[in-house]
Amino acid sequence: MALIEFDRVVKRYPGAAAPAVDRLDRHIEAGEFLTLLGPSGSGKTTTLMMLAGFEPVSEGTIRLDGQPIERLPAHRRGMGVVFQSYSLFPHMTVAENIGFPLKVRGIDAAARAQRVAQALERVRLSEFAQRRPQQLSGGQQQRVALARALVFEPRLVLMDEPLAALDKRLREELQLEIRRLHRELGVTMVFVTHDQGEAMTLSDRIAVFNHGRIEQIGAPQALYDAPATPFVANFLGDNNRLPCALQGRDTVAGRVTLRAPGPLAPALSARCCPTLAQALDAGVHSAEALLCVRPERVVLQGPAQAQDPDRIWLPAQVADCIHQGDHWRVIARLDASVASQAEPWLVKLPPNALPAGLATGHPIRLGLRPGDAWAYGPDP
Repeated sequence: MALIEFDRVVKRYPGAAAPAVDRLDRHIEAGEFLTLLGPSGSGKTTTLMMLAGFEPVSEGTIRLDGQPIERLPAHRRGMGVVFQSYSLFPHMTVAENIGFPLKVRGIDAAARAQRVAQALERVRLSEFAQRRPQQLSGGQQQRVALARALVFEPRLVLMDEPLAALDKRLREELQLEIRRLHRELGVTMVFVTHDQGEAMTLSDRIAVFNHGRIEQIGAPQALYDAPATPFVANFLGDNNRLPCALQGRDTVAGRVTLRAPGPLAPALSARCCPTLAQALDAGVHSAEALLCVRPERVVLQGPAQAQDPDRIWLPAQVADCIHQGDHWRVIARLDASVASQAEPWLVKLPPNALPAGLATGHPIRLGLRPGDAWAYGPDP
């Protein structure tokens, strides 16, 4: 059931060559956790600010429960908002900060105190009720901001990169806190971030923004396993890319045959992405294509090891080996016989899976299964 609907929403800033948000047509379901993910300037924060009422809509309609709200002032939309900067009142105690939304709504002191106590307990800050914000850590201040956004029981909570200013450990702790609160309260949450790991941890669905438009929206695993475009594949996780020529197509298997530009490059089979399939169905044929495959889907072997015949093997050389604690990152350069101008490839190996004696300059082979690779149209 759609709680929020964006109907052809456009946001233009004076003097800008292109819209900040361009014809947004999407909905937000009641009770879901939707993350708006993308690089700086992609339109994700502008979308959140229009929904909150802090930015006017240039064109189109935003509906809440079927009713247009784009002309409704922010304070009448009934949404909780959490900012990166906390935005707490320094002269108020923690309890007074949390109780402020109730006070402006005319809730009496006794009811206010009860609801503030409940909110403090939810974010595990009951013992800090009488402290001032400046006496708290950054993580504690963000918990206060979250409690303040939830205390008046809004149906929708908006969060604009609320964890960006925190260190890694605190950020991960608060991600789990937000996830817990969402599950316990059932409130609809819209969360803006440029951190892909954060989006994967928190979201029911992720909307990946690029140049003011949503390139793909869906469940985290669906976006990771089947990215619709090279941009989504690159932005959501690590990704190996290889420009190729399109050789043929198997519509029954949903695959295409590719060949890299090197003189001895083997034939490469990959799943055909929906946009490339639509273009081919429409008769738009391009000789160019892009193969993409996740680093954890690539197998690394020494030249003397027996090759799995079910994999496609590419000769390469080790450029670097980096220990990351829970895995090894092996940077490899494809042999010139495959592609002389290809980007370095990344292989992720378990901590105990690095072949003995592997070092910079060693020849290796990289193996991939056809079902693990995706083919896209020409790289934009």
